[in-house]
Amino acid sequence: MISAISWIPKGASKPVPEEAEPPSKEEIDELVKSGALERDDDDESEDEDGDMEVDATKQSGEAAKSSKAAMSDAKFNDITDGLRELDMDNYDDEDEGIEIFSTGLGDLYYPCNDLDPYIKEKDDDDSEELEDLTISPTDAVIVCARSGDDVSQLEALCVALVNNCIVVYKQVWVCEESDDGELNTYVHHDVIISAFPLSTAWLDCPLKGGEKGNFIAVGSMEPSIEIWDLDIIDEVQPCLILGGIVEKKKKKGKKTSIKYKEDSHTDSVLGLAWNKEYRNILASASADRQVKIWDVATAKCTITTEHHTDKARILNYLTYKEQSFRMRQTTEILPLYQIYFGDCRALVQAVAWNHHAPQVLLSGSFDHSVVMKDGRIPSHSGYRWKVTADVESLGWDPHTEHSFVVSLEDGTLKGFDIRTATSDPAAESRPSFTLHAHDKSVCTISYNPSAPNLLATGSTDKMVKLWDLSNNQPSCVASRNPKLGAVFSVSFSEDSPYLLAIGGSKGLLEVWDTSSDAGISRRFWNFNKPRRPQPGS
Repeated sequence: MISAISWIPKGASKPVPEEAEPPSKEEIDELVKSGALERDDDDESEDEDGDMEVDATKQSGEAAKSSKAAMSDAKFNDITDGLRELDMDNYDDEDEGIEIFSTGLGDLYYPCNDLDPYIKEKDDDDSEELEDLTISPTDAVIVCARSGDDVSQLEALCVALVNNCIVVYKQVWVCEESDDGELNTYVHHDVIISAFPLSTAWLDCPLKGGEKGNFIAVGSMEPSIEIWDLDIIDEVQPCLILGGIVEKKKKKGKKTSIKYKEDSHTDSVLGLAWNKEYRNILASASADRQVKIWDVATAKCTITTEHHTDKARILNYLTYKEQSFRMRQTTEILPLYQIYFGDCRALVQAVAWNHHAPQVLLSGSFDHSVVMKDGRIPSHSGYRWKVTADVESLGWDPHTEHSFVVSLEDGTLKGFDIRTATSDPAAESRPSFTLHAHDKSVCTISYNPSAPNLLATGSTDKMVKLWDLSNNQPSCVASRNPKLGAVFSVSFSEDSPYLLAIGGSKGLLEVWDTSSDAGISRRFWNFNKPRRPQPGS
């Protein structure tokens, strides 16, 4: 499945990414020491079964030991005789002339590689490979957080063993637009990551020097946030890790003891938001009920808030293993959030920075609430809006400072105006509108950055819909079943604002040119993309 999508701005990627250096012995030893390559707790039963098998074969192994010792002497003598026949001591004294039956072509000298027919074909292959790796400044790049159990088996063999045969990796797609307007989308490269990904956020903070970087932050089932350099391919480790586990001790028959890094999340990271104005700032939402503000330049957590604490109801979660099995064995589509995070908690599902007031942060939780905090007033408890179901996604309107939209687990969409907010917890702020948008959970939303009031929604009912929110009277302009299964992520491009990336439970990515829809063209023609000039015009 594709659980998260992030567009990379055009021109942000290096034209030709660098190849990563292989990890040193010290780095590998550090990975082993940190426990990153250990198997999950689910494998303990398998270990016990393996111990029983070892005990069962121990006796037979001891019985065969003496016969193996006798056989080893005979094998050693055979090897010695073979080496004697090869006469390796005189190997360098062989004739260096051309053999009688040889054409001699293999020993010819060519003044340059262009004249050598054997090298010419290899150069062509290298040229094609370099062309495929090259990212043009006009190319659109998309990062997908993808997981599955039937892809990249050879490339991800070690990860498959670590993660109980669940292959997890981050894909980087390139979307080219040809002269005739057609889109050519292909996978540029992928990166294996160690845990099930849940959220992503692109950032350009120069973590490695210079004016800007090209990085992706990944939140996962682990309590850490990994930040990867997108300009390096075949990388095996993130360039930065925020939080995480310092030490994990397993005692047979006892609960695992976990020691976390200072100020780390203690549960899965469900949402991420990068601050475009303060480029070193990253916000994270977690299943531990906390919202954290990170300074990625120093890799430190600067602020921790815990304002989502209400336990709205008992949640019936499934383990990911059970969910994955049910999704393969039945036609029932389960919401992405149905993952076991421990005891009943007010999971913080999503965070978003205001586009016009970058100190203002919005967060939504499973406690049926949305909270707005203003960093300019740290002592203020914030403003709270109550909603009728679990918050799945939320987003600020990029065209106005005052409006945001929240999507819920019950299929509804609610809009709010912060100018009507009140600090009185007894008072209830009414939504600007309430819309029954889908038949099932609305997992994802995306505002169009160019056309005001144009919003995309995606749902576990497998549908993607485009809405006109003008005058707080939403109307459906277009709808589509992209055949991707349950839709978990939709995202409009900043550079090509009518391109909508869609990812779902089938693990496939689709890019929909929404300007080709008649309803969109008719309703938003003033904001439509300009036509590409024809040759000779």
